[in-house]
Amino acid sequence: MITEQLPFQDKVVLVTGSGRGIGRAIALHFARLGADVVINFFRNRRPAEETAAAIQALGRHAFLVKADVGEIAGLDALFQAVESQAGCLDILISNAASGYNRPVMEQKPKGWDWTMNINARALLFAAQRAVPLMRARGGGAIVSISRPGSTRVLPEYVVVGASKAALEAVTRYLAVELAPYNIVVNAISPGLVDTEALRHFDAAQDEDLLQRAASLTPAGRLVTPLDIAQVAAFLCSPAAFMIRGQTILVDGGYTLPVEGAVPRPGVK
Repeated sequence: MITEQLPFQDKVVLVTGSGRGIGRAIALHFARLGADVVINFFRNRRPAEETAAAIQALGRHAFLVKADVGEIAGLDALFQAVESQAGCLDILISNAASGYNRPVMEQKPKGWDWTMNINARALLFAAQRAVPLMRARGGGAIVSISRPGSTRVLPEYVVVGASKAALEAVTRYLAVELAPYNIVVNAISPGLVDTEALRHFDAAQDEDLLQRAASLTPAGRLVTPLDIAQVAAFLCSPAAFMIRGQTILVDGGYTLPVEGAVPRPGVK
């Protein structure tokens, strides 16, 4: 009897902020492909426990770790737990994110520090702690999750946009300096992703947000968390070995046309 070899069989993947949304989808996708997964959360335990249970139902190990990646002490605790519970690490997905969405003139230093620490600083110092564990395995992969606001100006997005621009810069530096250790580093920039959080925002603010965004997307629909998870798995696979320090935009083509200029079927 021939059994299919799963591409990430017996690999250990750490996904920060993996209780819900994109992080959860990435964690589950890697588990389906054979990986054991470290689930990281900070405030919301129940969704993280549900993610861990879903991974265990797939026959894989799930390690649940509460840690604030925006604090250096939190990163120390997280990687100590990874080493003691999982024993090794092959892949790091830096997904946890936060931020203060306010206009430029209403931003505060506390919001800047909070956002930068979680969105950008965490990647650098998490990578430092991941490298020894990955080197012991002969190499590994790191993927950070950015946003198009790193290069485009979005409403009330100045601090988050700046933090994501910093994250992409850190990604490039890590890609070069970690290459001698056989560690591949890249980033993904998701467009508007169809998540529970977005739907909550839609219901509260604009009933037509999802429909309008989908109609302006050449692919014909919004990006899903699974779309991002599949790209993350690809970037951690041997097929992506020669992709280094890149930010892969996954938005269904949303940012390509001028708004309102998407061609409609039958319209010339």
